[in-house]
Amino acid sequence: MEFSEVVRRRRMVREFADRPIAAESVERILATGQRGPSAGFVQGFAFLVLTEPADLARFWPFAPNQTRYKPRVMNAPLVVVPLADRATYLERYTEEGWPAPYWSIDTGMAAMLMLLTAVDEGLDAFLFWLMPDAETKAADSDVPPHVQAFREEFGIPEGLDPIGAIAIGHRADDHPPQRPEVAERRRAPETLIHRGRWQGDSA
Repeated sequence: MEFSEVVRRRRMVREFADRPIAAESVERILATGQRGPSAGFVQGFAFLVLTEPADLARFWPFAPNQTRYKPRVMNAPLVVVPLADRATYLERYTEEGWPAPYWSIDTGMAAMLMLLTAVDEGLDAFLFWLMPDAETKAADSDVPPHVQAFREEFGIPEGLDPIGAIAIGHRADDHPPQRPEVAERRRAPETLIHRGRWQGDSA
């Protein structure tokens, strides 16, 4: 598929058919995720890959905000959880001087490559956050209890932070087309692109 067509077709699909995907497609998606840019080539990210029905069944309770409203998201035969490893960056570089959290940025770039590769494989994907019904952070920790419980369930080491999860599969046959109002909400290029200097309202 032409790259421009991959980009044009990429969208978040929340409802999947109960159909398997080829093992070769899974491996290509994961391999492409490893090819993203990385600050200092630190490669401070990892992927938790879930394909076995028992593992997927253990995963979905951590995303009730998705399964309640779109239960067919659970038909996805592949879930990838991209994990950012902040400590790996700080082992090479000091805490000071980072203009942005590149551990999250690099992990997000890896996620985007997997989203695009899914489309190139004739599949669809959905990136979402692991969010409970309601909770507050523990008083003595920066990690929400829901995320800590997720780490413990899947044996994820401390310091690896999920930036979300990606469900991948074949979209449901009756999945509706994108609503026209979604395209209408896309911001005009002149509000995003500023050539030479900032233009428009600076407020």
